[in-house]
Amino acid sequence: MVRTPLTPWERERGERLGALLRVARGARSMVEVAAAAGLSAETLRKIETGRAPTPAFFTVAALAGTLGLSLDEVATLATPPEAADEDAVA
Repeated sequence: MVRTPLTPWERERGERLGALLRVARGARSMVEVAAAAGLSAETLRKIETGRAPTPAFFTVAALAGTLGLSLDEVATLATPPEAADEDAVA
């Protein structure tokens, strides 16, 4: 199976998601948060650094729950502003 290359928007969204999770994690260790969410530290590291810009929904949901974020917050804060503006117009 060949994976379709990500668009610039998808890459930016992944970077924004990673930054949001890093900020929400705060001083907690990556290992601690990953374990609480049922993930490996390497998976969390890849998401936070943007190397896994399109994690599965349940992965994002587990991280959001562990970090005390709502899925609405995650969706809003991880969406690049240009895309949010286009959605408002549509």
